[in-house]
Amino acid sequence: MNEKKAIVMRDVKLRENVLMKNVYLWMILGLAVTAGISFAVSQSITLMRFVLLNPLVTIGIFIAQIVLVVMLSGRVERLRTGSAIALFLGYSALTGVTLSSIFLAYTGTSIAIAFVSALSVFAGGAIYGAVTKKSLKSWGGFLTMGLFGLIVASFINLLFASSGLNFLVSIVGVVLFTGLTAWDSQRIADMNAQFGQDMTNEELTKIGILGALDLYLDFINIFLYLVRIFGRSDN
Repeated sequence: MNEKKAIVMRDVKLRENVLMKNVYLWMILGLAVTAGISFAVSQSITLMRFVLLNPLVTIGIFIAQIVLVVMLSGRVERLRTGSAIALFLGYSALTGVTLSSIFLAYTGTSIAIAFVSALSVFAGGAIYGAVTKKSLKSWGGFLTMGLFGLIVASFINLLFASSGLNFLVSIVGVVLFTGLTAWDSQRIADMNAQFGQDMTNEELTKIGILGALDLYLDFINIFLYLVRIFGRSDN
């Protein structure tokens, strides 16, 4: 068994298959935690009031999410495997708390349609990034500029509350994060190749968690923009 694992670790292509499998398993676990926490909080009037009616709580959760992402993304090489796992699952849980309000803002039908659609769109982007022979490195700059533009447009929409601009921002958001999904998928495979034959089991696990975080964020954003599109008529 140990010999087989050693062969996999030395073979870059075989290791890539294991890495991508781990990435999607961690991502699915993170989404399951988010969905479970989100639904549980939405079913408690006390918790919903505590989260939504206390600005300090909302701000605190937002800051905590940023800190967790920065720690995981910027210091993953220094973290122990258990710490990296805890940070990822902790971020997933906090995201579940912040997303609990969608059960108040949108109907179950809109949420279900958006989720299924997000799965399809995400899968398309991920598969393209995994199978294409074309390098997507050049996409990074355009996607980053697009992300900044999306943030600015979203801020403007907060000021003017335009339904037309909201719809346009949502469409652009879906397209942008689908592109990021493809880019991230290929980037994870490239990270594996950069190690050559020298990657350890611990590094494999931590890169898998970091990759899961990137794709998790892509999926969550695709879902949120789609739920805004499909839930436009919800009260």
